[in-house]
Amino acid sequence: MSVEIKVPSFPESVADGTVLRWNKRPGEAVARDETLVEIETDKVVFEVPAPAAGVLEGIEQGEGEVVTSGQVIGRLREGGTAEATAAASPAAGGTEADSENRGANPPVSPSARRLLEQHGIEASQVTGTGKDGRILKEDVEQHLEHGSEVTTADQARQEAAQTRPQKAPAPPPPEPAAAAAAGAGGREEKRVPMTRLRARVAERLLEAQHNAAILTTFNEVDMQPVMQLRQRYREAFETRHGVKLGFMSFFVKAAVEALRRFPEVNASIDGNDVVYHGYFDIGIAVSSPRGLVVPILRDADALGLAEIEGRILDFAQRAQQGRLELDEITGGTFTITNGGVFGSMLSTPIINPPQSGILGMHRIQERPMAENGEVVIRPMMYLALSYDHRLIDGREAVQFLVTIKDMIEDPARLLLDV
Repeated sequence: MSVEIKVPSFPESVADGTVLRWNKRPGEAVARDETLVEIETDKVVFEVPAPAAGVLEGIEQGEGEVVTSGQVIGRLREGGTAEATAAASPAAGGTEADSENRGANPPVSPSARRLLEQHGIEASQVTGTGKDGRILKEDVEQHLEHGSEVTTADQARQEAAQTRPQKAPAPPPPEPAAAAAAGAGGREEKRVPMTRLRARVAERLLEAQHNAAILTTFNEVDMQPVMQLRQRYREAFETRHGVKLGFMSFFVKAAVEALRRFPEVNASIDGNDVVYHGYFDIGIAVSSPRGLVVPILRDADALGLAEIEGRILDFAQRAQQGRLELDEITGGTFTITNGGVFGSMLSTPIINPPQSGILGMHRIQERPMAENGEVVIRPMMYLALSYDHRLIDGREAVQFLVTIKDMIEDPARLLLDV
């Protein structure tokens, strides 16, 4: 019995998607609920599971094709057995021999597949250590570190190219100067299509700069009190809660308190109206292989430090795996980004519309500071608050940032609400 493979129903905010990759080829066996195909939208990657166990019968929309909700993209023969020499459909691309080679490859995890594509490595060249020989990201990294420059697969391709009959006269040899330039490496260029996520990020950044009056105010914060607190309670905190105590949870709690005192920073502009949000959904910018994403801590005011740290860790891990859900990166009333993890000393973050503010954290650097008439060395961090001047005046923006500074430099304020 033939079963249709359909695109899942997208939310209203997602018009269409692009077929990112098929994890199976025609003729290969498929288990029920196994991820068959990944569809990339401008927000997340949707994984389409197999509706039944059987054999992939055909692919109607190949990789790179734009698809819409409910569209049929392939067919599955329920209860069938895999064919050793199944030919790939035209939509999947490639020749029959290519399909056989791909079908012989072991299963590959999504992160490992991205790494293979990035370095131009065939899956057959890597030994998988996962279940059923599945190739993991660590296996590809190990291959890159210890693999040979010319593999057996490369040699086979070279031999095939040498024995292939010529259909047309060979072009004349290049001029000596050109040959020398090519031999020296030349100046290579590589053109690849922009991912939908990267294109959406670019669109929103331009939208923010064109439609908002963005200003940035700066301050610096002494991190020593928080660092001493972390040092004192680190082991007990991790033992009790099973998660490490980081800096981000302190900044989230400080931001929530500052947003309470300055509700304009937690508001947004909708036409000629100002929308004041009575909740605190804090976006945390995290990096992923596809680009920057901002998962949301819903009702951050109701979360403890351990809950905040645990959710941020979960967001970061699933962002690397491309497994964030659409509702987890939609909405938000304020955003925090930490360029310090990459070594940034100072930056001017761009607000995430329709939000009106974003807090930028930076690298902690020991610097000489004047304290009680003496020069002392303190671990200092620059803070940056970018805000929409259409809604927030400079006075409120500066006081908002000072509030965060006061909370971080005296963490007891977070407990005493002063």
